[in-house]
Amino acid sequence: MTAQPAAAAARATVYGYPRQGPNRELKKAIEGYWKGRITADVLQQTAAELRRSNWQQLADAGAHELPTGDFSYYDHVLDTSVMVGAVPQRHREAVHADALDGYFAMARGTQDVAPLEMTKWFDTNYHYLVPELGPDTVFTADSTKQVTEFKEALALGHSARPVLVGPVTYLLLAKPAPGVAADFEPLTLLDRLLPVYAEVLADLRAGGAEWVQLDEPALVQDRTPAELNAAARTYRDLGALTDRPKLLVASYFDRLGDALTVLAKAPVEGLALDFTDAAAANLEDLAAAGGLPGKRLVAGVVNGRNIWINDYEKSLATLATLLGLADRVDVAASCSLLHVPLDTAAERDIEPQVLRWLAFARQKTAEIVTLAKALAQGTGAVTTEIAANRADLASRSGSPLTRDPAVRTRAAAITDADGRRSQPYEERAAAQRAHLGLPLLPTTTIGSFPQTDELRTARADLRAGRIDAAGYEERIKAEIQEVIAFQEKTGLDVLVHGEAERNDMVQYFAEQLTGYLATQHGWVQSYGTRYVRPPVLAGDISRPAPMTVRWTTYAQSLTERPVKGMLTGPVTMLAWSFVRDDQPLGDTARQVALALRDEVNDLEAAGTSVIQVDEPALRETLPLRAADHAAYLAWATESFRLTTGGVRPDTQIHTHMCYAEFGDIVQAIDDLDADVISLEAARSHMQVARELAEHGYPREAGPGVYDIHSPRVPSTEEAAALLRKGLKAIPAERLWVNPDCGLKTRGWSETKASLENLVAAARTVRGELPTS
Repeated sequence: MTAQPAAAAARATVYGYPRQGPNRELKKAIEGYWKGRITADVLQQTAAELRRSNWQQLADAGAHELPTGDFSYYDHVLDTSVMVGAVPQRHREAVHADALDGYFAMARGTQDVAPLEMTKWFDTNYHYLVPELGPDTVFTADSTKQVTEFKEALALGHSARPVLVGPVTYLLLAKPAPGVAADFEPLTLLDRLLPVYAEVLADLRAGGAEWVQLDEPALVQDRTPAELNAAARTYRDLGALTDRPKLLVASYFDRLGDALTVLAKAPVEGLALDFTDAAAANLEDLAAAGGLPGKRLVAGVVNGRNIWINDYEKSLATLATLLGLADRVDVAASCSLLHVPLDTAAERDIEPQVLRWLAFARQKTAEIVTLAKALAQGTGAVTTEIAANRADLASRSGSPLTRDPAVRTRAAAITDADGRRSQPYEERAAAQRAHLGLPLLPTTTIGSFPQTDELRTARADLRAGRIDAAGYEERIKAEIQEVIAFQEKTGLDVLVHGEAERNDMVQYFAEQLTGYLATQHGWVQSYGTRYVRPPVLAGDISRPAPMTVRWTTYAQSLTERPVKGMLTGPVTMLAWSFVRDDQPLGDTARQVALALRDEVNDLEAAGTSVIQVDEPALRETLPLRAADHAAYLAWATESFRLTTGGVRPDTQIHTHMCYAEFGDIVQAIDDLDADVISLEAARSHMQVARELAEHGYPREAGPGVYDIHSPRVPSTEEAAALLRKGLKAIPAERLWVNPDCGLKTRGWSETKASLENLVAAARTVRGELPTS
């Protein structure tokens, strides 16, 4: 490939970069501020240094245009709410008194004020804070953050491009504020919002911005004609402004479809599109639309969501086709690099050749720069890089790590009967009630209990050799004893062992399954200061030995009450890992399901009567286009049933889901055929209970009455009020009482108080039920 005139000015850029720093400095600083250990000034200095470091890393790598505004103390959608003045009434006093503390109050709540609802950012594991809007919402511009961060980059000598959440996506992500009619459409506020964006754009131009990026990922979802018209009107009006920078409208995660034509016709200077496998049809659609004559195209040919190295020759072929479709073609990742870890160079425990198959944010930036160089100067300028890339790809495809004949033979032998329980739910429910003897409105928790500093220290000491395995296990036993004793004293009906031995609900299992790779520093932001290390699903999956039986059995030996076995389901094992890209997801899910099935059967054989297989990612992984839902849900529900289908009728199977919109997958939840499901419901005020009722969901359910993603302790009456709402949708004989999610991130004092109130609420409402 030789450079063409249209490619001569090709530049490398990214849409966003990991925020946390190489050692999660941002997390530590924010949590230090919350605990009063550092001042706001120190926190802000740490943040500024992290921004400077990120920009320098990108510049040193050869990126030509750097993003600003992608940094956040908690969430970029929350930052947008601040930018447009959409602060809920209940938080305005706190924001007025102290902007930073008010910001965190919106994110986390206080003892007296509930936070904003939190849910998943499209089909990723990143959580955003949902804007609350109503017919009385008044937007006001506050571009302080956006302008300040842009000027910081400019002062350091960087060529920078501010990145904003686009107005259409912002409104489509919003929900009616508390007290506003449920059928209120936030998009009706567009005419009020656009002047605010116009003001922010003018402020950025005055600050020196040549380009501003407006992210519109909501447009890759199925959109109505009215919503597409709103997008057309938005970019017609913003494009018509005279006092503005050049506009780059970006969309990612899937095919744009009808919205591509809308944006291609808009009077904006550029589009940024996803051209990875997930959105390969964008290339065909762009050609059919006649390309983008006179416009800049930023081509997302490097996958911003997964960690496998790019196929240079495939990407260059895509770029070569794009050269004839736009006035100028630049190279980028498909989306913000927020969704991948920072640097593979920090990994010391992965075999060097295998490590060459992986690309984190720094490596992806280098890939983007290499591709841009090839585009601008011809492939002769990067022959060494292309040859090394070809060798690394061949090494992976030929590695015995990726294929296990025994696993593939077992998966090929699966029959429909393997994914079905032996009796229908009604018969199973009767057997389980007789076996377990639980009261109406039984109480339980989701699984994990607080991970204390002592536990983290014990794990670090074990890794460092300061304590031996026997000493570590004694510490775990002591923690389990404390957790069981507390639950018995509090009066919970179905107990958990607390998961003291687990670092992360996916990583713990991945480390015990063949085919997975674990990282030491591969941290990715999930929400706020919560970071996870997704394992790498590199090859065929099997279970060499039992993973949870020992600790579950030990916990059960300490109590007469049932103790739940706790597993992570196959869809979540995929969704919260970096999954292999060399075979269909459904094939990988079946392999994981068979490994988990062995664990379920061993738990039952050891005397565990209640087994929870968590699938919080079932909704999160739902494809963004409705046309793709059925195929996904078919293998997703099949893999769950394959995991649980072999147990006796009197063994009760639970599952858990949280922090997503569940209304459009209630049929799939039904198809799981679990005996009990627990779901997030506190922040959404029991919305999911109503959705289950409308569907006619026939099994038991526990819509959460305690929001664990906030430090506030719900009162007994607050939990009871939510429980009464739940009873309006789900009859008492099928309603459970539980928190929204696991308690790992909470402190012991708030956990104890909250669970005591939860049990008291259950007793109160139980006493209000009519007696037969």
